[in-house]
Amino acid sequence: MLHRKLGILASLGIALSGMTSLAGAAPAGDNPPSPPVLDSDTSIAPARDVYPDVALAKTQVSEAFKTAAQSHRKVLLDFGGNWCPDCRMLAGVFNQPSVNQWLESQFVIVPVNVGHIDRNLDLARQYGVTITEVPTVLIVTAGGKLLNPDGTTTLGHARAMSPQAVLTLLDQWNRRN
Repeated sequence: MLHRKLGILASLGIALSGMTSLAGAAPAGDNPPSPPVLDSDTSIAPARDVYPDVALAKTQVSEAFKTAAQSHRKVLLDFGGNWCPDCRMLAGVFNQPSVNQWLESQFVIVPVNVGHIDRNLDLARQYGVTITEVPTVLIVTAGGKLLNPDGTTTLGHARAMSPQAVLTLLDQWNRRN
């Protein structure tokens, strides 16, 4: 759902900066809030139609960095495809209400459709990342510094990871400056 909202907003040309006044949102900084703790029996359903049309990616990424700079958040670039089961599972974790609230307070999230790993790959190469599998997740400061060069493909096995393990990784990357 989060991914679809961003895709719809970008396709309509609505500035994402209007979403910066999130209730209770604290800027990502030196001591960001911890992610929620999920019950171990939390069932996660894979999301559907996560990634918008490939043609929207460049506009979405550009708007996301503007929003991140204004809102003191980082950008989470989620490269994947709607055909990818791990991508859909990762999006399912992101769609959990408490997770979504934490993510929105820390990141401007952009789902980047890579087609069948043949589209929008240049967006990742800007940060020195070559996409060979999805999902590939980049955490980038508003100034353009990649914070997780050592783990961009770690979430590529989202189906085998617990939702809490996904959040722990994102939290670790978020704490890097």
